[in-house]
Amino acid sequence: MKYLKIARKGIFLFVGLSTVLFTFSCESEKKTEKPNIVFIMSDDHAYQAISAYDNKLIETPNIDRIAQKGMLFTNASVTNSICAPSRATILTGKHSHMNGKVDNVNPFDTTNVTFPQLLQGAGYQTAMFGKLHFGNNPKGFDEFKILPGQGDYYNPDFITKKEGKVTVKGYVTDITTDMTLDWLDKEREEEKPFMLMYLHKAPHRSWFMAERHMEEFTNKTFPEPATLFDSHEGMPAAKAAEMNISGNMGWAYDLKIYPETMDEIGLEEMSSFDKSGFDRYYNRLDSSQKVNFDLFYKKRSTDLKERYPSMTKEDLTKWRYQVYLQDYLGTIKSVDENVGRVLDYLEENNLMDNTIIVYTSDQGFYLGEHGWFDKRFVYDESFKTPLLVSWPNRVKAGSVSDELVQNLDFAQTFLDVAGVEQPAEMQGKSMVPVLTGDTENWDRDAVYYHYYEHPSEHNVNRHYAAVTKDYKLIHYYFDLDYWELIDRKKDPLEQHNYYDDPAYADIQKEMHAKLDELREQYGDNETISQKYIDDFMPRAKAGNSFGVSDEILKGIVDKWEKSKAK
Repeated sequence: MKYLKIARKGIFLFVGLSTVLFTFSCESEKKTEKPNIVFIMSDDHAYQAISAYDNKLIETPNIDRIAQKGMLFTNASVTNSICAPSRATILTGKHSHMNGKVDNVNPFDTTNVTFPQLLQGAGYQTAMFGKLHFGNNPKGFDEFKILPGQGDYYNPDFITKKEGKVTVKGYVTDITTDMTLDWLDKEREEEKPFMLMYLHKAPHRSWFMAERHMEEFTNKTFPEPATLFDSHEGMPAAKAAEMNISGNMGWAYDLKIYPETMDEIGLEEMSSFDKSGFDRYYNRLDSSQKVNFDLFYKKRSTDLKERYPSMTKEDLTKWRYQVYLQDYLGTIKSVDENVGRVLDYLEENNLMDNTIIVYTSDQGFYLGEHGWFDKRFVYDESFKTPLLVSWPNRVKAGSVSDELVQNLDFAQTFLDVAGVEQPAEMQGKSMVPVLTGDTENWDRDAVYYHYYEHPSEHNVNRHYAAVTKDYKLIHYYFDLDYWELIDRKKDPLEQHNYYDDPAYADIQKEMHAKLDELREQYGDNETISQKYIDDFMPRAKAGNSFGVSDEILKGIVDKWEKSKAK
């Protein structure tokens, strides 16, 4: 009996030890398994319009879920605040002057190596759905269905890898999500890790919301930003910019006032594409969609027609701000709903535990701050971008980081987590130390910014900058030539230039040294800047620079030609 008990104990010990070893082996295998990557990006989504950052404008409960399960970044930024260059930086991990996509005019150099190519080569299944903005045949993808150029909100066309060009009836945010879920459900290979790029057109101009949200959002009122009537004193580049809600936003194209109403009131077009742009988008709607659109937007035109004769300039700015926010935020409502659909699918199919989920935008956007819409400047609302990242068991749920991360870092982060070697020419840093709380291995104290597209729409001068957590040193060059020093803590609304203030002499000196260091680190200099000016100006002179007035263009062309003649 005694021997039997000992034997049984031995058997139990062996079985128990085997179970422990098997469990440990499985856990170790699980931990070393390559994670899936779901990269969600919207176009022009301001961080102010995500309730995880601030809920005074809109609630985004589904996007917020990513922050609740992971990390919210409060100092994430872009290297160049304009659509196509931002996307090129994300794909290549290189600054605009290195990947060549400095603006929306230059074509993307397809000899660039992108992180999807490297992941695909390492055994990842890859797919892209939605808005890429440039190129019709993205490299490194097993499947793609992308919008041509900017794409359309209603009944959009798609360029596909396997079916050619197709037109799909419906609303673009819903359709992009349907395509994404269909791929996850029917084409995903379970034995492979996957990298999915799920890219929304919304909330890009000119902000056509889904039919189901028109009644709710065309009746909403929103709080005004403190700088809605900013005078831009002491900031010549800001004063020269043509992105004011009051005077540069199209009546028909942007605010959806019917062209016939404009004629009845006597409103002049804000641009050459004001009425024609409205007609193009309106005629994209089918008959039932037009009925719904007319039901809500003819009320807006009627309201303006009745009120316009008695409205002051200030009244008109306030009115334009409200209808702009109604449409912009209405498009975000559908983005949030559809992000929720994708998150639900991942949860229901047990794909959450080993999947990194990123939500971001290609840059920030002005929602009335400084009196503006659009982006381009290095001021916070366009320079900073939303960034929310979840990665179960690696990123602490509900954590917040104020580290200076950029869209420059995405490529190396994804390669790092996949165990893929990062090419030496990539210029970012893997964010894994920040994500996992290992901040001792994160030493960045400043980031570099450079905007190029000028002369062009919105008349934002070329500029580059060094940005720390406390200050920004900005050099405007080419058309204007001067410096700005922003104190981010003392002046968070960024309305003052402290560059010539004697009290900031030491800080100015320190920031110049930091800027010189960054330009050397990233290989940028005046020779490269001049090359991009000289490449751009002949095209601008020939009329290939979108949205710039003839008067502004002529002045800049004349100045450039005189400088070349010296």
